[in-house]
Amino acid sequence: MKKVLLLCLVFISLTAISQTGPKIEFKAENNTIDYGKVYKGVDSGIRVFEFTNTGDAPLIINNVQSTCGCTVPSRPKEPILPGKTGQIEVKYNMAVGPIRKSITVESNAVNYDGGKIHLKIKGDVLEKKQVNVLEQKKTGPMQ
Repeated sequence: MKKVLLLCLVFISLTAISQTGPKIEFKAENNTIDYGKVYKGVDSGIRVFEFTNTGDAPLIINNVQSTCGCTVPSRPKEPILPGKTGQIEVKYNMAVGPIRKSITVESNAVNYDGGKIHLKIKGDVLEKKQVNVLEQKKTGPMQ
């Protein structure tokens, strides 16, 4: 009886590992893009999440949405064939302050629960100091 139970567990494990269908793998570590420290008005706020369909069926990105209107993602409209790459472009509005936003990708990928993948962007947007060239600089105590 123990041998039969063990064989059943091995079979179920192998079946789960060898899922067939589309699989999505993102190149960004931990599915996160770090903007680092960027300046408003200098950086466009556009970043790209690149991914590969590592499965054996076409990958379809059904929907991509962000947690707020300050982050606008765009998705590929055509299916991504096995072995091919695709991109999800994200544009952040570059509001001054910390960036901590999430993007949810809905797809037919079998390697994520329900095909939903969570992407993140992070960083800090700084305001560039404005220098007035007409303003005289103080050079010593006599001024």
